[in-house]
Amino acid sequence: MQRKIVNTKKAPAPIGPYSQAILSGNFIFTSGQIAIDPASGEIITGDIESQTVRVLENLKAVLRDAGGSIDSVLKTTIYLKNMDDFQRVNEIYARYFGHSMPARSTVEVSRLPKNVLIEIDCIATVDQE
Repeated sequence: MQRKIVNTKKAPAPIGPYSQAILSGNFIFTSGQIAIDPASGEIITGDIESQTVRVLENLKAVLRDAGGSIDSVLKTTIYLKNMDDFQRVNEIYARYFGHSMPARSTVEVSRLPKNVLIEIDCIATVDQE
């Protein structure tokens, strides 16, 4: 099966030796997105809400470049620095995924890259025309 590296300037460049996503067959596997502004390359500072929005916008950009969309997401994994943020993340997450409700796992972790509050990755399909 062929695989294609996905790389869009509309999402932050990887901060290590990995791709933003891999397209394999009809599936898109994204790397974890954190709250980096793709225009400036800087971390979005602030609360969990502002970081969650930035992460989801970055994910949307990667998915769009790979031929997918938020509606084509099958599974997400959310990594939280503090599980006390769970409800606030859910409120924003529901704005993006409330209509499609992919499968999801959420875990609390001791530390994330660049000391952000949240990271999200996903598996999606290529939008079928």
